[in-house]
Amino acid sequence: MGTQVDVVRVFTDAAGQFGNELGVARASEIAENARQHTAEQLGFSETVFVADAVDGVARVRIYTPTIELPFAGHPTVGTAWWLAEQGQVVHTLEVPAGPVAAQFTDGLTWVRARAEWAPRFTFAEVGAAEEVLALRSEDYSEGQHYVWCWVDESRGEIRSRMFAPGLGIAEDQATGAAAVAITALLRRGLKITQGTGSQLFTEWDSDGWVRLGGRVVPAAPVEV
Repeated sequence: MGTQVDVVRVFTDAAGQFGNELGVARASEIAENARQHTAEQLGFSETVFVADAVDGVARVRIYTPTIELPFAGHPTVGTAWWLAEQGQVVHTLEVPAGPVAAQFTDGLTWVRARAEWAPRFTFAEVGAAEEVLALRSEDYSEGQHYVWCWVDESRGEIRSRMFAPGLGIAEDQATGAAAVAITALLRRGLKITQGTGSQLFTEWDSDGWVRLGGRVVPAAPVEV
């Protein structure tokens, strides 16, 4: 028998569609030296390995198919939601970058992070959503590229896509770390539609912290 890995979709739209798949494994069931291989096998943009919560705090490790990350957005939002579904409501996730505060309001799961925790992205603003949608992942061979445009600048609404061959991800459907970084860059809260239709929400704080929120739904578990 294999080890079951739960799967959730993070940053769905209001109907529970779209979002970015996240593999969620219990840290006690997969040895540390096997985790990178497990993430590669699963092939999700990120897989997390989660320890049981103690006094509202849970330790989390985050892996792409090729490397471990000190912080990522959709894994922390998805993990906080998943733990709550397991009856372990947490207020903090401990990731290598630092403590990530978690909150739950009005059907959204929120985390709090800093832009400097994110990987380095090359941000490219274009003029229209049609230009964003016309992009091809095969045109990006290295690095992490976040391409975006304003949909409604007065309302803070943007359209984006993210290509990260440098992380082993041809195209990411919802990139929370990039949402944190661009919120800090623009110094304002945003409503982001990314990929095929994922939705991410951010709030900017002048002290440098960014709140990142979204909806999460369960998906079918897999075995490794």
